[in-house]
Amino acid sequence: MSLFNNPLQYHAPTTPPLHPSPTHNPPLRLNPKRHPRAPARASRSLLLTTTLPLFFVHGGSGSAAVWLEYMTFFSQHNIPCYALSLRGHGGSFYPSFLRMLYATFKSDLADDLVAGIEFAERREKEMGAEDGRVVLVGHSSGGGLSQDMLSRGGIGVYTNWWTLDPWFSLRMLLHGWHPKSPLSSTALVKRVFFCDEMPESRVQEFEKQMSIYESFWWPVGMMYHFASAAAVVSNIVGWGTGSGERVLVLAGEKDRLMTADVMEKLAEFYRGGVEELVRGKKIEAEAEEVRVEKDGRSRGLGVRLVTVEGAGHHLQNDLQWEDGAGQVLDFYQQL
Repeated sequence: MSLFNNPLQYHAPTTPPLHPSPTHNPPLRLNPKRHPRAPARASRSLLLTTTLPLFFVHGGSGSAAVWLEYMTFFSQHNIPCYALSLRGHGGSFYPSFLRMLYATFKSDLADDLVAGIEFAERREKEMGAEDGRVVLVGHSSGGGLSQDMLSRGGIGVYTNWWTLDPWFSLRMLLHGWHPKSPLSSTALVKRVFFCDEMPESRVQEFEKQMSIYESFWWPVGMMYHFASAAAVVSNIVGWGTGSGERVLVLAGEKDRLMTADVMEKLAEFYRGGVEELVRGKKIEAEAEEVRVEKDGRSRGLGVRLVTVEGAGHHLQNDLQWEDGAGQVLDFYQQL
């Protein structure tokens, strides 16, 4: 196998966005998906007036396409789904190489996310939804971006990457600091993103969906605590209804980046925000005890932590993706 079998690119692709959002300039690619038995307009008011849409946010080097398995799964349960390719990803507008690397900031990508959510909420209301608000599902840096948006984290994830790949820094130097350097071969992509059992052919198919370069400022902006737990929690609606759980932290057992301790700290981060707001009587929720269950699971204070057995970092694309989707569905149904 070639050491660098993923050619590094320095020029934006010339292919225009496939499905640009009419509300955003530059255009962004939005992938809405519904179950084929639920026609877009006729049955929306009949079947889905109480069904909250899911809005999926990809992480670094990803695109809306990484959510196709999940979107298909949930649309078959008559749950409307949306996924967005942020600028410089998928079929959306591609800034030039230097502009993407050094002049595209986390706030720019957050603006893209807001534009996408506003589009989805407006579309849902036009189709008869009583409440157009979405359930936000973010992966990796996309989860961080979602937190950042809700708040207006830390370096451990990137330390894990450097530990996982001891040639990280030297390879970056050899590649002239190209942001795709850490994922410049199929072997590296598999090691970082997937479980060991993932077939190489499926990894190569996944690589076709990856962005050709990435913003440096997106990961750099997440190397410190950038979000307030209380601010994030206060912008989540529905506290005091249903079973009371409003945050799901979904971990992959074999995730080498966002390891078990990182995800446990994330769950505790959110629980601390809930507890702070409950004490201040700013949300209606009970200050219940946290219950630690087997297999890396815990519940309490409105936050559920679940670990998908055997899954790597890209658990929505890994061999165990259906197990993760089932956990998201179980959480969704109690909202």
